[in-house]
Amino acid sequence: MSGGTTRTGRTPPRTQEPPRGRAGRWLALSVLVLAVLLVAVDATVLGLATPFLSEDLRPSSTQLLWIGDIYSFVIAGLLVSMGSLGDRIGRKKLLLCGSVAFGGVSVLTAYATSPGMMIVARALLGVAGATLMPATLALIRNIFHDPKERSLAVGIWGAMASAGAAVGPVVGGFLLEHFWWGSVFLINLPVMAVLVIVGVRLLPESKNPRPGPWDLPSVLLSLIGVIGVVYAVKEAAAHGLRWDIATTALIGIVALAWFVRRQLTLPVPLLDMRLFTHRGFRGAVLADLLTILGLSGLVFFLSQYLQLVQGRDPLEAGLAELPAAVGAVAAGLVAGRAARRFSVRAIVSGGLAAIGLALAAVTLFGEHTGYPALGSVLLVVGIGAGFSFTVTADVILGSVPKEEAGAAAAVSETAYELGAALGIALLGTIVTGVYRGFQAPAGIPASASAAAHQSLGGATLAAGGLGRQGQALLAAAQESFMSGLRVAAGVGAVILLLTAGAAWVLLRGQHLGESSAEDASGGEPGRAADTSPARAESRAK
Repeated sequence: MSGGTTRTGRTPPRTQEPPRGRAGRWLALSVLVLAVLLVAVDATVLGLATPFLSEDLRPSSTQLLWIGDIYSFVIAGLLVSMGSLGDRIGRKKLLLCGSVAFGGVSVLTAYATSPGMMIVARALLGVAGATLMPATLALIRNIFHDPKERSLAVGIWGAMASAGAAVGPVVGGFLLEHFWWGSVFLINLPVMAVLVIVGVRLLPESKNPRPGPWDLPSVLLSLIGVIGVVYAVKEAAAHGLRWDIATTALIGIVALAWFVRRQLTLPVPLLDMRLFTHRGFRGAVLADLLTILGLSGLVFFLSQYLQLVQGRDPLEAGLAELPAAVGAVAAGLVAGRAARRFSVRAIVSGGLAAIGLALAAVTLFGEHTGYPALGSVLLVVGIGAGFSFTVTADVILGSVPKEEAGAAAAVSETAYELGAALGIALLGTIVTGVYRGFQAPAGIPASASAAAHQSLGGATLAAGGLGRQGQALLAAAQESFMSGLRVAAGVGAVILLLTAGAAWVLLRGQHLGESSAEDASGGEPGRAADTSPARAESRAK
């Protein structure tokens, strides 16, 4: 065909060109990072508000875990579908619609009146959140064609996520000291408003010019498969393997297998499974998943440790977590340059090993551990995460044609969310299981003992009116919580150190900007890059 026409003689619709000039590209990036800020702030304020949720809504320990991980379950099940949808209808359109939905559901979350309502609200946030992260990374891939500029853009993108993780606890802590816990979810609204108003004017539209249909059976298979498997893991870890849990796991596995088979037979699949033949892509996705799995226990329970064990107020707890964000921001901004100066695998493996060693140090923590030790550990975790996550995101984006950037970004975010869900399920269950084993002091009423064994927040509330007996009950609960946290940190350390070794092998020969689809295909959209392992092997040291 000549003249850019289709078989029917019609000219295919044009997508809006990326912003011309350096200033236009970076202005567009400033809008994209607002979406990252939206998600990061929401994730951090949930952890900060958890103790207040426990006291007000009175969730059981199981409901508390669902509040923590239902968002990850839903978003993990929908990310690939939403990333592929953005490739088809336009990433800008999907991003702006998702931002409006995210802000609206945040209001519902803020005014939840029961654990069940909170779980439903978090699930709906997962649906909206699934539209945001893949769209931002896909737009970065399409706006920044130069590999070095793209590395810096990805670093800024990651740094803003870390900055959101820092700003969220501080602002949230201030709000919790002056208002009710629901106010922390309303801080999403001004960010959402600025994003939509400015994004309409500054963001370029981009989509796949030959998208194919959005395959609804694939969407349903992906959702059923991911949620089924993650739910089964969570329930088996909490209650042991029963026939109903095994059945759910089997349904999830069958759905995922069917999903993969369907993608291999569709002429235009929802997710191109050939992406996983690229060793760098595969290694980066695996590193992201296992890293978040190992870290999630510490992240989820850190605010409870700072507030309910060490007795810090919410604002002080938020400020105490700042070293992690500072380290992540600093490392993320120089990660691309460091990976080019040394090697991709050195930076990723070194970052993961640093996180693993920091988690190992947490196994030595107690109720009265001083802040210099805690702050140092958080700083090392932040630096390691900033290096590893920024470089793996760059590797993933550079491994695919820009027309498939949404689906590839969705795979990256799916690994992140799936790792978070599995980590909270597994490591959270370890903490909860160890915690429930403590012996209540003699003379404690049965109702108070039962409440204390549900959660540490419940123990704090139950101990309030029991005088010295209450103090003894709370001390026993805090010691038991710390025992569980130490075990979970030890397991996380092992996972991170093993992941560092795996990344060293899988990312051998990988170079930033070397596997770009435009580089491999001469800039022709739609041509597949040479992503064979042999190409990466040829660059091995």
